[in-house]
Amino acid sequence: MSSEWTECSLGDVLTLQRGMDLPKGDRTVAGKYPVVASNGIVGYHDQFQAKGPGVVIGRSGSIGGGQYIKGDYWPLNTTLWVRDFKGNIPRYCYYLLKSIDFSKFNVGTGVPTLNRNHIHPMAVLRPSKTIQEKIVHLLGGIDDFIASLQKENVALESIAQTLFRSWFVNFDPVHAKTAGNAPEAMSAELTSLFPSEFENSDLGLIPKGWMSTSLGDVTNFIKGRSYKSDELQPSSVALVTLKSFQRGGGFRLDGFKPYVGRFHENQVVNPGECIVALTDVTQNAEVIGRPAMVYPSEFKTIASLDVGILRPKTKTVTKEFLYCLLREQRYIAHILGFTTGTTVLHLAKDGVPSYKFALPSADLMERFGEVAGPLFKTIEVNILLANRLACLRDHLLPRLISGKLRIEDAEASVVEITSGMDTEPV
Repeated sequence: MSSEWTECSLGDVLTLQRGMDLPKGDRTVAGKYPVVASNGIVGYHDQFQAKGPGVVIGRSGSIGGGQYIKGDYWPLNTTLWVRDFKGNIPRYCYYLLKSIDFSKFNVGTGVPTLNRNHIHPMAVLRPSKTIQEKIVHLLGGIDDFIASLQKENVALESIAQTLFRSWFVNFDPVHAKTAGNAPEAMSAELTSLFPSEFENSDLGLIPKGWMSTSLGDVTNFIKGRSYKSDELQPSSVALVTLKSFQRGGGFRLDGFKPYVGRFHENQVVNPGECIVALTDVTQNAEVIGRPAMVYPSEFKTIASLDVGILRPKTKTVTKEFLYCLLREQRYIAHILGFTTGTTVLHLAKDGVPSYKFALPSADLMERFGEVAGPLFKTIEVNILLANRLACLRDHLLPRLISGKLRIEDAEASVVEITSGMDTEPV
């Protein structure tokens, strides 16, 4: 061990403090300061209790982990936050805490709980400020790159959703043609695919020739497989679970559960297919009914009981159209009307199939797919790349924090692995 590392206690490196109460009803939605719970940011407020940059871990419910907050924030009482970094680099302290398995310090019975007085005495190694800076530069660089990929994905999906809303919700090209104007930034050939007048329907005015229909009319809704805990074993088959959904919608690659049980062939989820969440444990119903397009992986994927598959009855209903349809606020409002439960939310079986919308021509859906398809392909590539980078970071983190891996060797590993990363889906 290098002389640049010293043995000490966690309390010698930093001081943890229990977070503060802030009932949901007292939070200012328009505030700019994040309200941080044990499992992430759960809202915003116009006041803060801790100066940034800050580091937070879970104290109750979800323990340990780690969150790095760049600005001022409000840590809730389900967290422990670093009150004093004692001259150490805050982001290094984040990686140090993130590397620790706190489960052995759990003092809760029904609810996992940490006591800061129990973890302050634990033995750790503290590197010099120079090594701390190098670790932060390396691991922080990976995390910052992942964050930039995620930010790009938000922008790309926003572009696709804005176009969808213009064409298929607000009917902007039809309004323009009805007023005798040419739709902006649209070719004559594409313009010709939009009607030039509206007609009445049970949905109100919709473009003439479009059909008022429901998801149940154009898709088959297939519920996923119920499973037992002893069926979750290493396998080339995996369940797509509730953890496969981003909050608000979208796919995550870290939600798979390897599975050895039986399943029906119609419960197999193919890359590109649209799935929806049928249950939800988030505080603000951020997952229930939300869609995700499944991305390629090393597994044969099966929908779990908490997941439904929306499978178009014909090829004319494209995956891009279907996914964007389920991202609209009108659909989300519809879903909430079919949601029951308090701690765990459940979606009624007819909630998704009963949703009604205006179905455009097959040619228009195809054209939308041609425009939006490359955007979603880039999102897919970014997610796959971010997942590889996260795996690399998680591999390096404990070895760097323990001093078992030299910074120079870690940097060489990053260069070697990232240079071999192509930008095509696996």
